[in-house]
This record gives sequence, C-alpha cells and structure tokens, in this order.
Amino acid sequence: MKDLLIQAAERSGVTDADSLRDFLSDNAEDTRRLDQVLLSAPNYTEDVVLRLFAEAFGVTYFDEINAEHVPEHFVEAIPAPYAQHHYVIGVRTSDDEDDETITVVTSNPLNASVVDNVSKMLGAPVETALSTRAAITAAIDVAYEQKNTVIEEVAEELDAQNIDQLADEVAGSEDLLDVVNRPPVIRLVNDILFRALQMRTSDIHIHPFETKIIVRYRIDGILYDTLTLNRNVLSLVISRIKVMAGMDIAERRMPQDGRCSVRVGQREIDLRVSTVPTSYGERAVLRILDKSSGILTLEQLGFMEEDRQLFDKMINRSHGVIFVTGPTGSGKSTTLYACLNRIDSTVKNIMTVEDPIEYQLGGISQMQVAPKKGMNFVNALRHILRQDPDVIMVGEVRDKETAAMAIQSSLTGHLVFSTLHTNDAAGAVSRLLDFGVEPYLVSSSLISVLAQRLVRRICPDCKQAYEPPAHEVRDLGILTDEKPTFYVGAGCAKCFDTGYRGRTGIYEMMVLNDEIREMVYNRDSAGVIKKKALEYGMQTLRMDGARKAQAGITTIAEVLRVTQSDNV
Repeated sequence: MKDLLIQAAERSGVTDADSLRDFLSDNAEDTRRLDQVLLSAPNYTEDVVLRLFAEAFGVTYFDEINAEHVPEHFVEAIPAPYAQHHYVIGVRTSDDEDDETITVVTSNPLNASVVDNVSKMLGAPVETALSTRAAITAAIDVAYEQKNTVIEEVAEELDAQNIDQLADEVAGSEDLLDVVNRPPVIRLVNDILFRALQMRTSDIHIHPFETKIIVRYRIDGILYDTLTLNRNVLSLVISRIKVMAGMDIAERRMPQDGRCSVRVGQREIDLRVSTVPTSYGERAVLRILDKSSGILTLEQLGFMEEDRQLFDKMINRSHGVIFVTGPTGSGKSTTLYACLNRIDSTVKNIMTVEDPIEYQLGGISQMQVAPKKGMNFVNALRHILRQDPDVIMVGEVRDKETAAMAIQSSLTGHLVFSTLHTNDAAGAVSRLLDFGVEPYLVSSSLISVLAQRLVRRICPDCKQAYEPPAHEVRDLGILTDEKPTFYVGAGCAKCFDTGYRGRTGIYEMMVLNDEIREMVYNRDSAGVIKKKALEYGMQTLRMDGARKAQAGITTIAEVLRVTQSDNV
C-alpha cells in the first residue's frame, strides 16, 4: 500500500513523493490504518490524502458533490444517521437513464465494510469514489433535508434543564461534522457554523427580534439574512455558543468576549465570539478565522503589477515606518501578514505585538497584548526592542504613546509596520500630527502609507459583459471617447446568485519623497499633500478601482460603493 501511494504521488504530483516516502518510513512503527496515520499528520490535508488514495486505487475523486445527483432510492434505503456517521453518500455518475449503477462516495478509503454494507442495503452492486467529509456531509444535508428537521427538533426541546446540560457536552475543539446522536441545540449550532463555512462567511450574526431570531452571514463584506428561528430557542442557542467560547452562561446583562476552536474534518477553525444584551435578549456575533486558508502572498492581494513591485521595494528597506490604513474589515491585517511573510525570517529577526493574534506565522515571534495585566502596545513594544529585532509589526497605533514609540523604533534602525484608521493615505500624516507626534519625526521616519479597501470579485462562472449607465462611468472618473467593456455577474449557484465570489483589494500608495517630507515638516494639510502625491503619480483608491473595473476584476457599482470622489 505504501509503495502504491508513493507511486501515486510521483504520477499525480499531489504531494512530494520523497517527503511522503520519508514520512512513511519515519512512521513505520505506527499500528494504525495507513489512511488514519496520514490524516492525523499536520503536513497532509484530508484533500491531499484522499486524492492520493484515489490515484492509487484508480477511482474518482470528487471536489464537491451535487446533491441533485443523489438518487431517491439511496435516501430511502440508507438511514440518515448511518450516512452521517460513516460519511457515505450515493450519486449517479452516468447520463444514461437506464444505467442504475450507484457510485458510493466515502471518506474512508481503507474501510471496505462500509461500502459493502451500503451495497447490501441497496440490494445492488456499487462503485466506489472518494471525497472529503465536509463535501459528503454537505451533500447529505441537502439530500436528507437535515436543516429543517434540526430546527424543528430544537423548537420542541425548550426544557430549561437543557441549558445546564450544555456544559457537559462540549470538548475543547470539537468537530462540526460529528452530528450523530448529539442534542438538537448542539446540532443546530454546528449546522449554522458548518453552513457558514460552506458559504465563505467571515461573520455570523445572531440577531434577536420581538417575535423571531434572524441568523445573518457576512459574505464578501455584505450581510445576508439566511435563517429565521423561533424566538423561544434564543437562550439555548446563546448558551451553547457561550459554553463553546468559555464564557459565563449565567451572565446575561453584561457584554462578554470569548474564543474557541472547532474542526471541520481536518480543518481547524478559530472563532472569536462577542455577546451583548439588547432589549429583545442577547445578541451574538461570531468572527470566523480559517487557519487552513493560509496567509495570502503579495501577488494574491490584488496589487497591479507596478504597484506590487514598488511596494516590494518599500518592505525590503532596512528601517522606517510603513502604515496600512483603512476602516475595520478592509484587510489591513492580511496585508501586514503578507508583508511579513515576504521578508526572509531566516536572516532577520521579526517580532509582532497584536490584539489579537489572528494567524500564526512560521519563524516569527508573535506577542498578544493583555491590557488587564499591564501589557499594552507601548509596554510590549518597549520589551520587543530589547530582543534585537530587525522588523517589528505593531497591530494598531491607537494613541500618542504607541505612535511615538513606533516612530522612535524606526529611527533606531528598525523596519516598523503598523495600521491606522484613516480614510486615505494622506490622512495618516494628519492623524500622526493630531496624536502630538513632532512633524520632524514623522517626516524623517515615514517611508510609505498604503490605504486600502476590499471590493467583491465578479464570479468567473457567470461573468458577462454589460453597458453601465453613463453617469456611473463618469462618477468612476473615466473620461474617454472610447467605450471600455465592463463586466457584471449574472448570478449562479456557485456565487449564491450574488454575481460575486471572493474579494480583492484596491490600493492607494503614497510614497514619501523629499518634497512631500518637506510638506509634512511644514504641517501642510492632508488635501495639499494628496494633491502633491497625485502629481508624482499616486493612484487614488477610486482610480485603482477604475483600473480593476476596466480589467473585468470587479464592477463599477462595487468601486463606487467603497470609495469616495477624488475631489481635493
């Protein structure tokens, strides 16, 4: 079996064959099944392992499973708990209506007994295919219509003792796919989380009203109402979420914060949870951080090529300050992580102080601020400077002390990255001066300011050309006799009929030259500095958005939604 997998790796290139050979050799003493050994290894995802087995066995691997292809005969013959517990689903892969062969998709490549049992229950021979537990469970949910039955069960279980029982039901990091024989409220919360992950959700809002509860998902920056629950289940759902996040379920009159980890198969998901009391009961918001998605590279952030090359030069300076600015949720932290990932941590000592640490970076020392213990940004930065750093990242500059310390650090030979909440790049200078930082310190230390926003990408599967209204093109700032082609998403199943899938950044990068430094030193206004930067070729947020709308990356409506007019 090991030889077959190594040969499969060599043929398919799914993973490095030499690394796989070394791993199998190092774990030769492990007595577990080979698929279990590989699936428990941190360097092999479930997707990679199952692709390897599919290649080795010569069977089909499904990236995703269309529930419409699940035959009614399978749903009737195989009980839902059996399908959920063993992660099996049947599909028809032939277009021939007379061909009644069913392909059983499983996530257990070396457990043949499950497929044999399904074959017996169906009373017919079956073929085997492989897919991940998440993909199989998603198909099971739709095929067996689990969503409605779960909600109905929860509505029936309103006995107060359930709240007390919740505390005994939760492990530290539980698997959302493990829904068999769980109490309905746990299945409901798991179902809400699992569907959120399927839909690329960044935040889940559980919003109580007078007669109902609305569950909202923020997808690509926009909130969508996705589920309505009976008002009576609020206390159960909120208590379940609090227990997961290690919060006090008895305290309902004060805001609380917590965090926890859950698993979806081999994916580890971090949740940051916040609850606040409202007039209709407690409201909860869950921020989802998917560790398995990895850190984006500078190339993946959405820079135009010339801007990326210029920014690359900035982040390889030996000293100075680079600020990334924008409102909450505009991707500032993601940009900073991409910058740190770009710098070679084997030859430079990189340290960060964050609130909170969102992603773990390899080879980099990350500190979490703890204000209750006296560890704020200023104190943490003071201690970091004694650790001989080359590059420092400060999560956010919120006050004069942090701003002064960050700038002083750059003047003593360190490259400092940080974020500010300002609307544009030039506004960062005014904000630093408002903090009380001396103009000569700002002008001598600041290298560049990058303002950014996130716009939704047009879904590639339903993208089509269209002619926008003349006033939209005019508002975008495109004044030309030629009529460029613009695109829009028509809406399809893959983008949930929104026309958009994923997001990209639009950027305004102000690089300080001698003339702009002189203006900073003289305390010139942000508007005057912005005009001068435009003379030197700076692209504003709206200009960069217009370029991306013309390139068919996003729509005019998206750019107009997130940017302001360039009148200065």
